[in-house]
Amino acid sequence: MITRVRNELTRYLRIETVGGALLLVAAAIALIWVNSPWGASYQTMVDTHLSISALHLDLTLADWTKDGLLAIFFFVAGLELKREFVVGELADPKRAALPIIAAVGGVVTPAVIAIVVGHGVPGMDKGWAIPVATDIAFALAVLAMTGSRIPASARVFLLSLAVVDDLLAIVLIAVLFTASLSMLWLGVAIACCAAWALAQRQRLHTPLFYIPVALVCWYALHEAGIHPTLAGVALGLSTRVRKDPGEKIAPATHLEHVVQPISAGVCVPLFALFASGVPLDGAVFGSLFTDRLSLAIILGLLLGKTIGIFGISWLAIRFGVAKRPAGLEYRDMFALSVLGAIGFTVSLLVAELALADVGDDAIDLAKAAVLVTSMAASLLGSALLLRRGRVHQARRDADELQPDSEA
Repeated sequence: MITRVRNELTRYLRIETVGGALLLVAAAIALIWVNSPWGASYQTMVDTHLSISALHLDLTLADWTKDGLLAIFFFVAGLELKREFVVGELADPKRAALPIIAAVGGVVTPAVIAIVVGHGVPGMDKGWAIPVATDIAFALAVLAMTGSRIPASARVFLLSLAVVDDLLAIVLIAVLFTASLSMLWLGVAIACCAAWALAQRQRLHTPLFYIPVALVCWYALHEAGIHPTLAGVALGLSTRVRKDPGEKIAPATHLEHVVQPISAGVCVPLFALFASGVPLDGAVFGSLFTDRLSLAIILGLLLGKTIGIFGISWLAIRFGVAKRPAGLEYRDMFALSVLGAIGFTVSLLVAELALADVGDDAIDLAKAAVLVTSMAASLLGSALLLRRGRVHQARRDADELQPDSEA
């Protein structure tokens, strides 16, 4: 009975809408909690320290979710990246061209807008990176809920775009937030990745090897001064994605099948719970649409993502550099570009990293800007997708009736 319940639960957590819903519920709980009469208890929970003295680790619970649990989320992202580039849509250069170009436009344009709007604002030397990332789980959940009637190529385009987008965001995190580097610990982390890749090459399957290697890799990157979530990406990219003859499933597919429910059901919601607790007092609301920091994030996400993704995609198709996905029209692509402005998980992470030296007020303001913009993008994108879905459904209905009318 327990096994059946567990299997049903993990199957349920693999559904994109469920992961997105849990993320939203966790964020809503955090917002309600911190703005309730019991808000002090939320802050106490966030600031509670959990230490591992033997490893000289002393992190708050919020830091553990940001540095530890998100490593699992990034591991799943790394597996998706590897699969897409080796055997997925991005393996074909012609198919990969459009989402890759769109992802670059969706990173560069928000960054430029944020730099221009927020020029001279404290923290914007790195804060321009806050609006560059699209939240895969949230965006795909919205698409699954409201875009079921548009062609299936929409999901392929959005997933491929978000995967490349995440890769670029990961590179930015590695470059921007590595203050000091310990070459010794970096060497240990590289050795762990090499050991993981070698074990994959030798067809080793036991978790008794992989789990300790993953933990050591995470700790080594932490000690090296590099954000430890990158351990998840590195190990995901080191995992084999092609199955051997006679092998039922490739290791990357198996690991994604096992780990993704943990990421979607535990890691991302807990991160959202600890990261989304923004006091929505008069000061935050009063500054949200006047402060240049929040305006840089809002305009960078909502305008930058939409214009960057759709604009460069239109140009690439117009000049023959890439082909439009089968069945999708430009209006469909515009709706998907709006979903690209949902910058939840990674944007919240970058906000904490980029503004750590500026102060809690700046972090809260940046988080509020991310939350408000992500909700606006999800609502606007949903409305556009529902409208486009009705158009596609009407065409399908007309096509089905056509033979009868001819008869």
